[in-house]
Amino acid sequence: MVSIQEKIFQLDALVSQVDDWKANGQKIVFTNGCFDLIHRGHLDYLSKAKGLGNKLILGLNSDNSVKRLKGEERPINDQLSRAELIASLYFVDAVVIFEEDTPARLISSVVPNILVKGGDYEVKEIVGYDTVTQNGGEVLTIPFLDGFSSTNLIEKIKKL
Repeated sequence: MVSIQEKIFQLDALVSQVDDWKANGQKIVFTNGCFDLIHRGHLDYLSKAKGLGNKLILGLNSDNSVKRLKGEERPINDQLSRAELIASLYFVDAVVIFEEDTPARLISSVVPNILVKGGDYEVKEIVGYDTVTQNGGEVLTIPFLDGFSSTNLIEKIKKL
């Protein structure tokens, strides 16, 4: 059994692990995001992402990256807490934290077989589209579960 901490990688160790998985014929799925307050929509999305391949890698925005993207009040949970929570999900095989605003460098390093994002993205606009498709991979979207978002959850909590 793999521990939670063993599923949280530095980029160089992740690349080595991905090379091993690919050498063993595993199909690698990659997604990314902030995953600040985990809710049912996240679980639905991530379980469907895992269903697209054999190994699911999640690129997690660092605290600084989340602040730049979502504002000074975010994230609610720090990056280590978010990483451990995501890594505890049985359908997530690896978590890697990235500092940049986009996961472009991470995707170029991992070169997944499948890159997936939520249904609010246009496939050709997804960061990493060119890298993945030029290497024979697919870029897909998964529809969101209606009514679930971290922003909505935060607003609901503020009203209590």
